[in-house]
Amino acid sequence: MVMGVRILVAVIGGALVISMVTEIFVAFLLPRRVKRDPRLVRTIFVYGWRQWRRISALMPERAADTMLGIYGPLGLIVNLIVWLSLLILGYACLQYGGGSHLAGPGGHVVDFGNDVYFSAATMVASPPAGLTPSTTWARVLQVINAFSGLGVAAIVIGYLPALYQAFSSRETTVSQLDARAGSPPSAGRLILRSGAQRGWVAVAEYLSGWEVWAAELMETHLAYPVLAYFRSQHINQNWLVAMCTVLDTCALTIVCAPRGSVDSARFTYAIARHAVVDLSYTFHKEPIAPAHDRLPPEDLRELLRQLREAGIEPAAEVPRIEERLARMRAFYEPYVNAIADHLALQLPQWLVPDSPTDNWRTTEWH
Repeated sequence: MVMGVRILVAVIGGALVISMVTEIFVAFLLPRRVKRDPRLVRTIFVYGWRQWRRISALMPERAADTMLGIYGPLGLIVNLIVWLSLLILGYACLQYGGGSHLAGPGGHVVDFGNDVYFSAATMVASPPAGLTPSTTWARVLQVINAFSGLGVAAIVIGYLPALYQAFSSRETTVSQLDARAGSPPSAGRLILRSGAQRGWVAVAEYLSGWEVWAAELMETHLAYPVLAYFRSQHINQNWLVAMCTVLDTCALTIVCAPRGSVDSARFTYAIARHAVVDLSYTFHKEPIAPAHDRLPPEDLRELLRQLREAGIEPAAEVPRIEERLARMRAFYEPYVNAIADHLALQLPQWLVPDSPTDNWRTTEWH
């Protein structure tokens, strides 16, 4: 009976160790495909995020945004704690299944608590002086346990700088959008400010720089999905709003500019749309159309009027622009909206007047 229990515990321990090592390998080292995320990581993040959002919804806007911004880094720490705890438990189960061959000051004592203590101390520091392995099985487990702890530490040390470098690179470009598109950004403002001197050609040249950013964001956020939960420093800026603003601007530029003059906007639109589709798929979120039209016909006509006044003349008639723009928006808006709904973010407007609240015009003192 006792032998059967020990075998069962050893099997459970082996399964825990293999599962956690696999999880850590997939989460930190393996270049992931669009829909191949670690099961435990996803379960913790999805469940925890739902509860976190419910709590933040009860707070004022700024406090809620701060609360939501804490979730990404905190969730990463929680995952590491869970992985390490289950690894420690798995090695303790293997020690217990092998007979708990640990010798202490009072001699050999069969005690699962000692197995857990020995496993934890071996993994995170050094073996406790009061317990020593007395059999080959126990010594082998000790060595593997110690190597696991060193491996996890090395992986985390290499992972965190890469994660924060990707975050910093993302936010640097998002911040650059402020002066041209405002805070919060809008496609209308971006086109009016960027095309004031040379029209659609200048807008397309500016958009070409966002092609690389969109591609890098897609790759980093597929490799490190936790990055999507890291929020920007300003409440009126974030990576998804920037991505949506760029897509809006590309779409309007493509349908309004003379054919063949803005190919760079087409390339940026293509990679940005690819990014939001893949990220929506990664989060397992079905595309859903926004509850309200972000650019009703009257707003589009007003935007086109403002463009004409600024000397940025559309190269097509209004009905043609409406038809083509609606078709292009349908290719990306449902995916952006699904991600925004999941991350509790607001999609940007198309038509926003110039505002003195742009981040570059204000300070925390005013």
